[in-house]
Amino acid sequence: MKFTEDNLNSYSQPLSATEDEQCKNAIRMVRDALKPLGFTDDGKDIALLHPDTYAYSISLRSNDYKRKIKLFIQGSYANNTNVRAQSDVDIAVVQEEVFTTEYRGSSSMYPQSDSDYNFSTVPPAPKSFKDEVQECLENKFGSDVERKNKSIKVHGNTYRKDADTVPCRRYRDYRSDYTKNESNFIGGIVITPDSGWRIINYPEQHIANGRAKNNSTNGYYKKFVRIMKKMRFLMEDSYYSTYKSAASSVSSFLLESLLWNVEDQWYVDNGVKYRKVYVFYMLIQKLKASKASYKSYKEANDIKPLCADEVSYNNLCSFIDALSSFYEYE
Repeated sequence: MKFTEDNLNSYSQPLSATEDEQCKNAIRMVRDALKPLGFTDDGKDIALLHPDTYAYSISLRSNDYKRKIKLFIQGSYANNTNVRAQSDVDIAVVQEEVFTTEYRGSSSMYPQSDSDYNFSTVPPAPKSFKDEVQECLENKFGSDVERKNKSIKVHGNTYRKDADTVPCRRYRDYRSDYTKNESNFIGGIVITPDSGWRIINYPEQHIANGRAKNNSTNGYYKKFVRIMKKMRFLMEDSYYSTYKSAASSVSSFLLESLLWNVEDQWYVDNGVKYRKVYVFYMLIQKLKASKASYKSYKEANDIKPLCADEVSYNNLCSFIDALSSFYEYE
């Protein structure tokens, strides 16, 4: 399929002001829905986790100071790499006062346990945090609320975006701490889907690293992430099963992380010298030649491996091969 410079310029554009305001409205309304649980924002309004992002955030506390919740927009909207105007905005609803720990095991020379940090196990609550959040959202939004495996969806309208609220718990990885310092951990979030398995993610690191990468590449990194994501959607919508299959086997997050591993100077040098249609062609060729390195690459959070297993590695390689065939330029 042939693409023009105008096509790629269009694909590379960031969020519109209208979408930005709808994202802010979505997190405000989730905040307001949670206040009947006895939470207050102390009169604060939403703010950005980092400048030059759309990662809006706000913290709430219970009136008795025993509970804390942090809300923030994560995913493609937060990272300003969204390319589909109607896609959902992801809002993490993080339970902060109760957290899940990760320690070095008994086989280590320096094993760890809760006692090293004076932590105690909290007894199970009568109602899960996800159930609490769902009840609050239903009280405010009624039939617009739909429970999903990992999230609670609030269907949008002209005022707010469709929102996938993700109730989760703070995750603390102490395995690199040898001083028994309670503050010395790698922080993430733990999502417990209804299906029972556990997911550990690092969205805040992703947001910070994506912003840093974009700044150090003069904005070219996120422009080419948006272009890459748009290509994936176009391939998914293609009549050709080879393109559809290859595109559906990888996530937009995976592609964003793949491009995060491309060295900064490559974006700067080629972005200055050439048209986008040619730079994107060169990017595909570079990624094809770098397949052997995929297994050493990290997600954009710089913590988890890019390819968790052989299947995801092979799927990514297949996608790049299919993209190479799919993409032509004028």
